[in-house]
Amino acid sequence: MHRSAPRLTRILACAAVPVMLVVAGCSSDSDSKSDAAAQSPSTASSPQAAVKPKPTVAPAKYTQLPEACKAITGKTIEDLVPEVKNEKGTPGKSSDTASRGSCAWNGLDDNGVKGSQYRWLDISLLRYDSDPSLGSAEQRAQENYTKEVAKVKATEGATSVKTSPAAGVGNEATALSYGLKKTDEDFKYAAIVTRTENVLITVSYNGAGYAGAKTPTPSDLMEDAVKASKEAVAAVAAANK
Repeated sequence: MHRSAPRLTRILACAAVPVMLVVAGCSSDSDSKSDAAAQSPSTASSPQAAVKPKPTVAPAKYTQLPEACKAITGKTIEDLVPEVKNEKGTPGKSSDTASRGSCAWNGLDDNGVKGSQYRWLDISLLRYDSDPSLGSAEQRAQENYTKEVAKVKATEGATSVKTSPAAGVGNEATALSYGLKKTDEDFKYAAIVTRTENVLITVSYNGAGYAGAKTPTPSDLMEDAVKASKEAVAAVAAANK
């Protein structure tokens, strides 16, 4: 039996409704996701949290120190400290010889009733490393160079303290001279504080005349201290080749 055309049209229309709803539902869900994606910035395009760069400083030029007792030549030791007790010197204690070291020499040239000459020579070496929180090695050495000069100037009991630039020694150097009363004798001191790149060198040379012997002049002591300081600067450079 054939159904009428109007009735068949209504049946087909009703049958098509679920399909259209399904399609419409999928379309609506897809559109909502697209809208959400459009409203929310893509993680691929969003800027990442800024990472704070670590501060950087120039590396230290000198990474090693020479042995303090070998920083001044044996010939110079003989010239500056006659009748030296220990030609090899007496090293100071250091838990980090790559960063600090020291050595001392002393001797008494005894001429009996004609008087005696006493001399003391010592050297200290300080090396600074670069540290992002403290500054470059050279900057730290420059800051402590000023402190070392001030420390020598503040020597307890020092009299007639005089300072002047020491030309031709390292990157910068200060010459200091003063007097000091010890063992009832008038000692004269000459000190050179030197900065060579990231290393500080302090050479101290002093002496006195005993039993009527002539007291050494500050100028003579200073000339010898400059000589020893130049040798120490060269020794630092040689230790880092």
